[in-house]
Amino acid sequence: MTKAFDAIVVGARCAGSPTAMLLARKGYRVLVVDRATFPSDTVSTHILHPLGVSALSSWGLLDRLTVTGCPPIDSYAFDFGPFTIVGAPGTSEAPVAYCPRRTTLDKLLVDAAAQSGAEVREGFAVDEILIEDGRAVGIKGRSKHGGPITERAEIVVGADGRHSFVAEAVRPEHYDEKPILLVAYYTYWSGLPMVGKFEQYIRDGTGFAAAPTHDGLTMVIVGWPYARFGDCKKDIAGNYLKTIALAPAFADRLREAKREARFAGAAVPNYFRKPYGPGWVLVGDAGYNRDFITGQGIMDAFHDAELCAVALDRAFSGAQPFDAAMSEYHRARDTRVAAMYEFTCMLATLEPPPPDMQHLFGAIHGNQRAMDAFARMNAGTISPAEFFAPENVNAITAA
Repeated sequence: MTKAFDAIVVGARCAGSPTAMLLARKGYRVLVVDRATFPSDTVSTHILHPLGVSALSSWGLLDRLTVTGCPPIDSYAFDFGPFTIVGAPGTSEAPVAYCPRRTTLDKLLVDAAAQSGAEVREGFAVDEILIEDGRAVGIKGRSKHGGPITERAEIVVGADGRHSFVAEAVRPEHYDEKPILLVAYYTYWSGLPMVGKFEQYIRDGTGFAAAPTHDGLTMVIVGWPYARFGDCKKDIAGNYLKTIALAPAFADRLREAKREARFAGAAVPNYFRKPYGPGWVLVGDAGYNRDFITGQGIMDAFHDAELCAVALDRAFSGAQPFDAAMSEYHRARDTRVAAMYEFTCMLATLEPPPPDMQHLFGAIHGNQRAMDAFARMNAGTISPAEFFAPENVNAITAA
């Protein structure tokens, strides 16, 4: 049967729409489908670190975000109690972060995919991934108001999150898995100004963070070790406020604010999945997931989309065999995120850092160059491997 599309992308949020957009811009026939309609919300850390902002800019989409009134963030503050480390998360080329509502960001990305020439079908439920002779060849699904539809493509791209229907169908290899480490709940507050700043508060065995988002609101998220989830969920609001009370100055600010939404929460596993196989590819959380404590998810999805689109272009054009092109994508993805994966999982335990780490944090405090580097490392602007390299640690402690 003739294949109507070069690629069918299942999932149209932060990984799927950019992948579809970038492929369509190269002239490929792309269908992107999602069960949701847009704008719509999803549970998210919201944070778009500077390198993610840089990707939006390179795609010509940053102006579309800035005109929505999402405030820029040029400073990250890490309050450890006895001292606070405050630094700039970006570079001169990519100086700021944002904390956009997903209702706004995802709609922007879906529209960009459509405007690039991809066919977008919202409100479309995928019921089956077509597998023939061990190869993914298309999808079967249905719209909300229509009958069953079958579409075929050279490649099926799973961009449908950690509960990926595509991944479930193709059963990729899993590796370097870690258990759920952290549970967190967030909501939005008015009357809590956060001009240009993303704040994190680290206390014994718990913590919280706050960042400005759309409509004059501030997103405040509180996290606990997953082992405490059973107790915490009995009174989410009460335990949320008890945790914030561990930072009295911030708690005083919050008392002057008003909660504007229900609590949303999540607890996620940590894993890698092999991101390709016969006729299929995985991008974003469908292929790799890490705890949300470092807020890397949106930026990682953008980077995956870029890497995947380049690899598929090489395969479609005949410049490389599919397996060779996607093996490079696999290797590039894992190399880029490996150190941050380990650092994130370490942070997500919420255990006190070892003495040598505490000594390093103390040495960073007050050294602006080191504080900027610490902020950039937490933002993924530089790798934890670079920041914690012996020569860099020795330079900080010597200073």
